[in-house]
Amino acid sequence: MLGSTHGTLTTDSRRARVIACGEQPGPAVHGRPADVDDLDVSGRPLYAGVPDLDRFFRPESVAVIGASDAEGRPNTGITRQLVAWAGRVGARLHPVHPTRTTVFGVPCFPSVADLPEQVDLAVVLVADPLPVVEQLAEAKVKFAVAFASGFAETGEEGALAQARLATAVGRSGLRLLGPNTNLNAFEHFREDLDGPAIALITQSGHQGRPVFALQELGIRLSHWAPTGNEADLETADFISYFAERPEVGAIACYVEGLKDGRSFLLAADRAARRQVPVVAVKVGRTETGARTAASHTGKLTGADTVVDAAMRQYGVIRVDGLDELQDTSALLARAKPPVAEGVVVYSISGGTGAHFADLASEAGLRLPQLSTAKQAELHEWIPPYLSVANPVDNGGHPVGDWRGRKIIDAILDDPEVGVLVCPITGPFPPLSDKLVEDLVAAAEETDKLVCVVWGSPVGTEPAYREGLLGSSRVATFRTVGNCITALRAYFSHHRFVHAYRSPFDEAPRALSPSFRKAQALMRPGQQLSEHAAKQLLRAYGIRVPREQLVTSAAAAVRAAGLVGYPVVMKASGGQIAHKTELGLVKVELTSASQVRDAYRELTDIARYEDVTLDGVLVCQMVERGVEMVVGVTQDELFGPTVTVGLGGVLVEVLRDVAVRVPPFGEEAARDMLGELRGRPLLDGVRGRPPADLDALVEVILRVQRMALELGDVLSELDINPLMVLPRGQGAVALDALAVCR
Repeated sequence: MLGSTHGTLTTDSRRARVIACGEQPGPAVHGRPADVDDLDVSGRPLYAGVPDLDRFFRPESVAVIGASDAEGRPNTGITRQLVAWAGRVGARLHPVHPTRTTVFGVPCFPSVADLPEQVDLAVVLVADPLPVVEQLAEAKVKFAVAFASGFAETGEEGALAQARLATAVGRSGLRLLGPNTNLNAFEHFREDLDGPAIALITQSGHQGRPVFALQELGIRLSHWAPTGNEADLETADFISYFAERPEVGAIACYVEGLKDGRSFLLAADRAARRQVPVVAVKVGRTETGARTAASHTGKLTGADTVVDAAMRQYGVIRVDGLDELQDTSALLARAKPPVAEGVVVYSISGGTGAHFADLASEAGLRLPQLSTAKQAELHEWIPPYLSVANPVDNGGHPVGDWRGRKIIDAILDDPEVGVLVCPITGPFPPLSDKLVEDLVAAAEETDKLVCVVWGSPVGTEPAYREGLLGSSRVATFRTVGNCITALRAYFSHHRFVHAYRSPFDEAPRALSPSFRKAQALMRPGQQLSEHAAKQLLRAYGIRVPREQLVTSAAAAVRAAGLVGYPVVMKASGGQIAHKTELGLVKVELTSASQVRDAYRELTDIARYEDVTLDGVLVCQMVERGVEMVVGVTQDELFGPTVTVGLGGVLVEVLRDVAVRVPPFGEEAARDMLGELRGRPLLDGVRGRPPADLDALVEVILRVQRMALELGDVLSELDINPLMVLPRGQGAVALDALAVCR
C-alpha cells in the first residue's frame, strides 16, 4: 500500500498556498469541496465526505468490458456470474467485446463508445485497464472495477503502473475499485434474513469467506467490498459509506495495509459518531519500523504499535483471527446496548461454570456476586448445597422441568445483570433441548443479552441448528474464547461510543504564537543540541531547569553560582544522541573545584570521541520525582505521533509506552497514562507522594501541539527524562533531543 500523503511544505506555507490559490488541500476529499476550515494546523483534513456508492452496489446499468461466453475462457465464468447478479439486482447488463455480437444471448457492443446508454458500473476484465479507464471517462461512467493483477503487489514496476492508473482515475471523474480485486461485491446475498446486517470489507477476498458464510447461520450480510490494491476507492471510503447505511449494524474488515492514515481515522471517526462498531483484522503485528531512529521514542514506536493505538483511539475493535471477526461482528451487529455490565455464568456443571468464570474475569469482564436475597430466591429451585453466587450451578436436573425457566428469569431480573452466559460443553438430550428452549424463550422477552456457548464438535444437533440458530435474540458461540472476546468488545464498544467526542471538532486550526519562535530554531536535516532542543520546549511553555551554556571552566563556575549548587553538567552539541553512554554527564557537583574538573573532563571526552560541542550546560539539579519520557515520532501513514512512557536510562528495556495520533484531547492524554504498566509509580508507592498528573498531561498536550505545528520540519523529539514532581509542583524536562527533517 502507498504510504503517507503529508508533503514537505512547511505548515504555514501550505496553508498560505491554500488560502491564496484556492488549492484543494491534503488528500482528495469526496462529497463536498474542501476549504481551509477543513484543515487542522498541520494542513491535514478534518473532514472527509461520504462517497455515494449506491449505484456501485445497486446499479441500474452495467457494462462488462471483455465479456465472454466461450467455454474454457477465464472471463466466461466471471461474465456468467455477472449476468446472474445483474438479474438479481435488476440491472441492465451490456457486454462489450470487439468481435462478438452476443454473449450468453445478450446483445454485445464492440466498444465502450457504442454502449446504448450511460452506465453506472463498468466491470473491466481486460489485462490492461488503463486505456479502458480513459474510454470510460469519456462515456461518463460513474464506477469501474478492475480485476487485473500485476500492479503494486508485484514490486516496483507494478507500483509505477498502479500509480499511472491512479492518476488516470483521478483525472477521469469515475471511481475505481481495484485493481487486483475479485467478484465478492457481486455475490449472492440472502434476501430472506432480517435484522441489522454486517457490511464486509476485505483486501483479500478469500479472507472474507468465513464472515460471508454467517448467512448460513441466519446472520444477515448487506455488502461486501473487496478493495484489492486500492488505487482509488479504499477501506476508509467503504467504512464511511457503510456507517451511514441504516441497515448496517456492524462493519467487519480484513486489512492488509492502509492507504492513508488520516482518511482511515476520519472514517473511523464517522463510524464512532454514529455508534456503528468497526471490527478489524489488521495483519502485520510483527512488522517493525524500517527507519533508523535517534530518539528513544523512535526506537519504541514501530508501525504496528501506531496502527494499534490509532484503532483503539477511534474505537476500532482489533481482533486476531477470522473466527473472532465472525463472532464479534455478529454480536455487535445484533445485540442491543447493555443495560448493565454484570455477567452471570449459568451452567449445569460446577466445573464448566468455574472454568468460564476464570477466563472471563481474567479478560476483564465483571462477574458480580449475586445478592443474598437473589441467592435465596435461586435456592428455591436449586439444591442448597450448590453455589449460586455467580457462577450459578443448577446441578443439572432443574433444567429438565418447570424450574429451568424460573431460574433463568430470576437471574435476568437482577438489575446488576446485563448478560447471561450459558456454556454447554456438549449435548445431553433431552435436558439440553429443554435448556435451549428456555434460554431462547427468555431471550425473546428480555432486553438483556443471552449468550450460549455450544461446545459440541458436531454442530448438527436439533437444539443447536433449529433452536439456537433459529433465534435472532440468542448470541451463539462455538468456543469459550470467542464468546469472551466478543463480550469484551461489546462492553468496550458501548462504553466508548457513549463517551465519544470527536477530536476533530476541537483540533487547532490556527498557528500558536509559539510556532514562530520554534521555527527559527529549526535546522533542516540536523539534530539540535540539548541547549537548542530545550529552547524549543521553552517556546511551547514546557518547563526546563535553570541552566546556562558556557564555553570555559571559569564561566562554568560563575554559572554554577547563579544556578545554585548542587549542579549537573552536560556536554551540549548537535551530534550527541545519548550523553550518558559517552560519559558526557556529571551529576551532584557541589563545589567550584568539582565544576572546573568536570568541565575539563567533559571537553576532553568530547575531543577524544571527536564530538563537536557548542558548549557545556550547567544545570539546576532536580530530584524527587518520577522519570517519564514524552516524545514525537513520524509515522509514514499517520504523520506525527505522540508517545509517553516510563523514562530514564532503562526506557528501552522497560518499553512501557502509550501512543496517540494527533489530534486528541485531555481525556485521551489521561487515558495514555492508564495504559502504562508503571502507572502506580505516578500514584505514589512505598511512601512516595503522588506525582503531578495534571502537569504531565499538560506537557503531553503541549508536545502534541508542537507535533501538529512542526510536523513537516520536526522528525523526532525526545524529552527524557521528564521529571514529574510531587502533586502541585509541576514537571521539568531535564533533557531533550530534537531531530529536524
